[in-house]
Amino acid sequence: MSETLTALGGIGLFLLGMKIMTEALREAAGANLRRRLARFTTTPLRGVVSGAVTTAVIQSSSATTVMTVGFVGAGLLSFPQALGVIYGANIGTTFTGWIVSLVGFKLKLGAVAKGLLFVASLALLLSQGLAARIGRIVAGFCLLFIGLDMMQESMSGAAGWITPERVPGTGLAGMLAMAALGLAVTVVMQSSSAAIAVVLVLLNSGTLPLIQAAAAVIGMNLGTTVTALIAAIGGSRAMQQTSIANLQFNFGTMVIAFPILKWI
Repeated sequence: MSETLTALGGIGLFLLGMKIMTEALREAAGANLRRRLARFTTTPLRGVVSGAVTTAVIQSSSATTVMTVGFVGAGLLSFPQALGVIYGANIGTTFTGWIVSLVGFKLKLGAVAKGLLFVASLALLLSQGLAARIGRIVAGFCLLFIGLDMMQESMSGAAGWITPERVPGTGLAGMLAMAALGLAVTVVMQSSSAAIAVVLVLLNSGTLPLIQAAAAVIGMNLGTTVTALIAAIGGSRAMQQTSIANLQFNFGTMVIAFPILKWI
């Protein structure tokens, strides 16, 4: 029971840290980000780069996609321009996973983050303007790694109850089941980055084999399109086309990725 509560608390801290950091970065970018996004999408390649960089900065492909759908509805971006941004967002959203796998597990930043969180909290409470905004960004980053540490701690004993008999197999049916689970988790958590972090923790502890973890991530990639679909409800035809194109692109990558996983 205590491990379950620790895991839930870790996921909660990770989500809270992601939200605080994302909002602070979004406020720091402000209107300049919107103007640059519109200016740097004149070609498909520039749109992809803009979408990737924007998503890496604000740490939310859903936010980038919804913002893009809104720009299309407002006439600021055309449908072809929006496609480039959306495809780039799918690249930028992997940034969190790379941070977790390359830094979070190897350097064990949880303990350092706890001390840094105190400094960030002081900056947030005792200052204003840029210093306070930086404090919010750092505080969110610290909560992210503290939550990751808590998830690792709780998952250390997960191998005892997550056995091969209790998880879907590595056949096609089992991989589809893992993808469906990843999709559902992402829709519920509204953050593919946080969901991927959970899978990376399970993979790092040896609880999940690589092929099952990859199948879950493929499902998460499809689940992250739900937010844009909801945002386009009742919108213009171009908005609906943009959100459906996002769904088609992610579904297409899933169709391609599954055979490659089995082949590899």
